[in-house]
Amino acid sequence: MFKILVTGSGGYIGQHIVKTLLDMGHSVIAADFNNDSVDDRAIKINESIFNLKEDAYKVLNKPDICLHMAWRNGFVHNSPTHMEDLSAHFIFLKNMIYGGLKKVAVMGTMHEIGYWEGAIDENTPCNPLSLYGVAKNALRQSLIQMTQGKDVNFYWLRAFYILGDDLRNHSLFSKIIKMEDEGQKTFPFTSGKNLYDFISVYELAKQIAMSITQEEITGIINVCTGKPVSLSEKVDEFISQNNLKIRPQYGAFPDREYDSPGIWGDATKINKIIKNFEEQK
Repeated sequence: MFKILVTGSGGYIGQHIVKTLLDMGHSVIAADFNNDSVDDRAIKINESIFNLKEDAYKVLNKPDICLHMAWRNGFVHNSPTHMEDLSAHFIFLKNMIYGGLKKVAVMGTMHEIGYWEGAIDENTPCNPLSLYGVAKNALRQSLIQMTQGKDVNFYWLRAFYILGDDLRNHSLFSKIIKMEDEGQKTFPFTSGKNLYDFISVYELAKQIAMSITQEEITGIINVCTGKPVSLSEKVDEFISQNNLKIRPQYGAFPDREYDSPGIWGDATKINKIIKNFEEQK
């Protein structure tokens, strides 16, 4: 069992990760501005990690693993804060590694890639089209350089489209719930034909927890299903599962030219991690 620091523990994904790691028997240090809704079994540190200096690793109880989830305005892809905070993320992780951290895991995103058609793997070239993607891509590249040649395991956990706990995720699906609550009967939408890789936040938390607590597979790991599903199919499924009355008007909006007709994760590495985890039970 490991002592695991989770930064951004109070966020949409972070809360589920903390609970999953605790349920697996690990010790969790939860670091965020506000940990009120975080599992009380965790050790809670309510302050900005960016305020910590060279002794960050020591101050944060010398964790075996750091899972860096903290990120401001993750749902606002062209917010300038992504670039403004980039150096602070790098400095925090540098101080952790130089302080003695041996396992560093960071949350990535498909938005590092930009426009792409088909499956994404660790060798897919990146040409991000948003400040969020640019900043994440730069952090990944800098951490690869910094950890090379060091006795450090580096995990970059690249996520795709996340569902579940929908009132907190600022996604299309949270907007559908809001429109339903407002009494709207229909909502205008695109054709819905684009294919994406959807995963529930609960399954995502399990995949991340399994990934960072093993050492055989490191580097870029797609935390995903590897199964492309059309947006319209997923919307219809969501409406049905939640017994909603609202209905989409497919084709009311044109599909955006810069949206890929299909983009999903290559699940080869995560499937092997899951298999190894199950075999060790």
